[in-house]
Amino acid sequence: MKRTSLAAVAAGVQRTELREFDLPEATEDSGLLRIETVGVCGTDVSYYKKSQSPRILGHHIVGFIERVGEKAAARWGVKEGDRVALEEYIPCGQCSFCRIGMYRSCPSTDPRTGGIRYGATPVDRQPSLWGGFSEFMYLHPNSVLHAMPEHVLPEEAALTLPLANGFEWMLLQGGVGPGKTVVIQGPGQQGLACTLAAKVAGAECVIVTGRSTSMKRLELSRRLGADHIVNIQAESLEDRVHEITGGRMADVVIDVTSGGSEPVISSVAAAGRGGMVMFGAYKYTKIPEFDIDSVITKTLQLKGVRGHSYTSVQMAVDFIASGKFPLRIMNSHDFALEETDLALKTAGGEGEPGPLLVTVSPGKKR
Repeated sequence: MKRTSLAAVAAGVQRTELREFDLPEATEDSGLLRIETVGVCGTDVSYYKKSQSPRILGHHIVGFIERVGEKAAARWGVKEGDRVALEEYIPCGQCSFCRIGMYRSCPSTDPRTGGIRYGATPVDRQPSLWGGFSEFMYLHPNSVLHAMPEHVLPEEAALTLPLANGFEWMLLQGGVGPGKTVVIQGPGQQGLACTLAAKVAGAECVIVTGRSTSMKRLELSRRLGADHIVNIQAESLEDRVHEITGGRMADVVIDVTSGGSEPVISSVAAAGRGGMVMFGAYKYTKIPEFDIDSVITKTLQLKGVRGHSYTSVQMAVDFIASGKFPLRIMNSHDFALEETDLALKTAGGEGEPGPLLVTVSPGKKR
């Protein structure tokens, strides 16, 4: 067996470099994952563009159990050779958040305060292999795993966490179901995942919005079940939703766009009386023009959403395994480990043209 792992390390602003790391010694309470494929997330791109300590990015991870200790195998219900999807969170399991199932809010999962999380933890924290853009990755005793059926294509398996967010936000948090009208602002990974989840939940009408530069993704959302698409640079979202719904407006609106205050304002405007408006993407800015009076007038619920739960990840795995939707059409680029820098640039709109779901497959040859 190999004694080292090749990994792509984010080592500077928009710069990665290949490094070799020693594989950790086997213990009875941990394991080692051989990476099959990793989806490139918007969070990876944001980390890639920051000045920070070196780290191995990548947290939409699918792989095979290469090595596992006896206690870890019993706890996770796995054996060597099993294929799994991995959650990025490494929760403590003991805090008040963990005890009510909200381990995505566990302080131990935040690297900024000394916690650890896959795809975000610096390499100077041993044993360094904390990210998916690598041949192998360390499995911490508190890792959260899900069995991934063998028949699922790698590029579809890599959609597990984005789809889990979609199920979490649409079904578990948003209460989307039959007869509901849903507006999804932004046709990126999260928006497309919400589109799928809303249709699976039985939503009567799903409207996806985007800009002129996102027309390819908007058209893809149609293939995944969207009933209407709106180019917000060419038409008013509020007017279009009013027309589509006969004035009722939307029951649920979610904004998963990156940056800018305009989608926040238009999301509130597109919601109908008694509706829910959800925000699932950081804006990194204040919004002074926010109209709280309309929230009161329409008795809206405003809700911030972040991440997924164990339940929604398992829902995503089951949905992917069912083969009911042609999820492979979401994968536009697959790169070798040595091409991780190009994969990150592509996912950020600065590399290969037309990115949708971008993946890195460490076993792939250039």
